[in-house]
Amino acid sequence: MDTTFYRALGIQEENSGCSTGQNWITSKKSKILDIVSPIDGKHIASVHTCSTDDYLAVRDQALRAFEVWRTVPAPKRGDIVRQIGLKLREHKEDLGKLVTLEMGKSLQEGYGEVQEMIDICDFAVGLSRQLYGFTMHSERPDHRMYDQYHPIGIVGIISAFNFPVAVYAWNAMLAAVCGDVCIWKPSSKVPLSAIATQKIIAEVLKENHLPEGIFNLVVGGGRDVGETMLEDKKVGLISITGSTRVGRHANEVIARRFGKVICELGGNNAIIVTQNADLQIAIPAIVFGAVGTAGQRCTSTRRVIIHEDLYETVKKSLLKAYKSLKIGSPMDEKNHVGPLIDQDAVATFTAAVQQVRDQGGTVICGGTVLSGKGFESGNYVKPCIAEVSNDMEIVQEETFAPLLYLIKYSGDVENAIEIHNDVKQGLSSAIFTQNLREAELFLSCRGSDCGIANVNIGTSGAEIGGAFGGEKETGGGRESGSDAWKGYMRRQTNTINYGNKLPLAQGIKFNI
Repeated sequence: MDTTFYRALGIQEENSGCSTGQNWITSKKSKILDIVSPIDGKHIASVHTCSTDDYLAVRDQALRAFEVWRTVPAPKRGDIVRQIGLKLREHKEDLGKLVTLEMGKSLQEGYGEVQEMIDICDFAVGLSRQLYGFTMHSERPDHRMYDQYHPIGIVGIISAFNFPVAVYAWNAMLAAVCGDVCIWKPSSKVPLSAIATQKIIAEVLKENHLPEGIFNLVVGGGRDVGETMLEDKKVGLISITGSTRVGRHANEVIARRFGKVICELGGNNAIIVTQNADLQIAIPAIVFGAVGTAGQRCTSTRRVIIHEDLYETVKKSLLKAYKSLKIGSPMDEKNHVGPLIDQDAVATFTAAVQQVRDQGGTVICGGTVLSGKGFESGNYVKPCIAEVSNDMEIVQEETFAPLLYLIKYSGDVENAIEIHNDVKQGLSSAIFTQNLREAELFLSCRGSDCGIANVNIGTSGAEIGGAFGGEKETGGGRESGSDAWKGYMRRQTNTINYGNKLPLAQGIKFNI
């Protein structure tokens, strides 16, 4: 395979996974992490991981950088982020290919992920002039009261393998314009994309004569780096993307030290198809939501709740669509479905398919591991469709793979909503209907209990302008757009007495 594109990003045979910007650290305590592509199982490069001591050295440099960065006016910080966006534009093609090579998503999705980074940079630039507080009327005469927002300090970012760079940018670019410094711990499955991103950002920092430690990278295991970061009282906020299990542990550890956390965890996302749905748009949305990124998005469609009048029609249409799917190397833009990330993911998929059968469900399509020419890595599977009931144990869990459940409902849309909400997760949701009442009910307080609720578009994918995150075991955190920036700052209420008396609140009298 041609390696020109990632050599252009500064990826070598051996790479340091610990950086404060221009400075890359490789200590004697570091371990070697060998990275292979899920596409063909071939070795790409190696990474020297961070030790606990390395992490602490990076943390200390981040604290020193924060002393400088927080004093830079927010619009000036925004200009640095603007320049980062321009650098990403220059490297979009190469970085997108590296994301695809390392993670296994389609080439279009690799480019799209880098475009998300560019888009969030643009969003953050505008945001740098809109970090608004509010002025309130005081009940006391000659007083002014208002709230304002200050930087938190160090923001730890723990990202997952399925979006090697975009979710980092959602957090880091907002944190940067807010005056925070970042320490990024990427998934150990996809560290090369993170190293390349760190080097791109370092170019901007160097050109602007900024100190080391504003954007930091620590590649390492959970014990050496992850746990140390969670327990570190000097890290004001940790944003973590991952499984519910990982998020629950992180919340417990961070809560003990009264730290702040943004959790974006598992999803068990459903689409409701009512008898009033337009199937011309519903079917493509379901298929892409279920098989895009090989079902490895937190917003992937897991369940389709279909009115009994349309059930057989939808089922037939989905089976026809699945037969037309092209599975193979994501480097070939003609293919629709690429590999799962690794053999553990494949084992989870096949185990889930077997549990569907064991628990009384019916597999009507796919569910097997592919082999032979083009599938030598063993990471390719045939996307699966199964007929199930929502109360089955396996349906209540998120399987991070292309496994789609069909569930029939009867009666009014209220019945579908009840089924929809009857899971532990609450990330993304959608309804397909041409009926205004059904759509509005789905979006009301009696409707979807998810953080994202859509009408006539699927569950998968989200615009950076909206706050991203979910409820229940999805964690309750919000990243990216809207007013999610407030999560990266500490709020302060201020009162100014410009008179010559000291009136107390609530009319209290205190004479001395």
